[in-house]
Amino acid sequence: MNGLINYVSAGLLWLGLAVKGPDLVRHRADPILRVMCTVMALAGLCFLLGAPPTVGWINHASGVPNLAAPLTYAAITAYSASSLVLIVHWRGGPGVCRVARFVTATYGFVLLGITTLFATGAAPTERRTDFDTYYATTPLIAEMIVLYLVAHLAAVTATALWSLRWARKVHGWLRAGLYVLGTGTVVGAGYSLSKLAAITGRWCGRSWDPLGTEVATGLAGLGALLTVVGILLPWAAPSMMTWLLPQQSYRRLAPLERVLETILTGQSLRLPRPWPSSPATLLIWRQTSIHNALTYLDPFVDQTVFDRAHDQTLTATRDRQKARAAGWAAAVAAAVQAAHDGRHPDRPEYGHPVTEAPDAAELLRIAAALPSSTPFATSRSLREAPTSDAV
Repeated sequence: MNGLINYVSAGLLWLGLAVKGPDLVRHRADPILRVMCTVMALAGLCFLLGAPPTVGWINHASGVPNLAAPLTYAAITAYSASSLVLIVHWRGGPGVCRVARFVTATYGFVLLGITTLFATGAAPTERRTDFDTYYATTPLIAEMIVLYLVAHLAAVTATALWSLRWARKVHGWLRAGLYVLGTGTVVGAGYSLSKLAAITGRWCGRSWDPLGTEVATGLAGLGALLTVVGILLPWAAPSMMTWLLPQQSYRRLAPLERVLETILTGQSLRLPRPWPSSPATLLIWRQTSIHNALTYLDPFVDQTVFDRAHDQTLTATRDRQKARAAGWAAAVAAAVQAAHDGRHPDRPEYGHPVTEAPDAAELLRIAAALPSSTPFATSRSLREAPTSDAV
């Protein structure tokens, strides 16, 4: 085992910690932020210490066989405790600091116990991947292993129960984060249970080692990943959506801008592209260009084309928004063709097909209506078809 997955996971977690670092510097007094960063730091440390190459290096560099084992156990224990403390702070209410201090003190004693038991026990043979099962019957070392596993199981069980129970009382991204966090801690409980089952097998004279090496390792990685994702989701998701939604809208408007390309280029209506720019800035730039082109095309818009496309779509879908978007799509395509041909279409006496220019949401619906209608051909057929009464 080369530990690549462990190192990549640790690197990603610490990258997230580095991104969150400036907020921690600015808001050092925020207990939730401090605990959140602690969870990410310890989760990455667990992955790093659990990699077989790291285990070998620590044992060799220290000259103490299996020193990496209590260090890894200590990191897992601290990570479990910090996750529980984070849930305590998230829930709030009276006695938050008291409960957080109690959890911290309790797991501090667990860490002291791990250190003492390893120092007084004997584990002379290096075991990089199966330390738990190999020393499951060794006095003091076995007690150390069981201590950290029971402490881990207690922490993840409490975290799972609290987060899943609280998730039913909140909404939005916090609810989603709590469900993911709860799922991650349930999976993390599988890690402890698998290890304990393998150790119990050794006590009973049976070899269930794969439970403690392969199954437990996979559950630990998945559980830690889900737990950290659940912690970050309420914080990162709103910021991510602020970035993704304008980008998505920008891309969805591309078909409408392509239809208006000849007008924008020929009449020099497109503003210079801002660079560098955020997705929100690019969206505003594209919306402005489209509105400039639509303003230029206003005299060319054909009421007949709009009404025909509107009526056909309304009859087919019974959706007035889709019908209006289809009418605009056909009318805009026909207006572009009319402007390109250098002619003004005949227009009824009651003038423009709509009284107001499309807003941002309607521009997206118009763009969506364009790809399905082969605009120029469709607009010609709608213009040449017999006129019907407007709906």
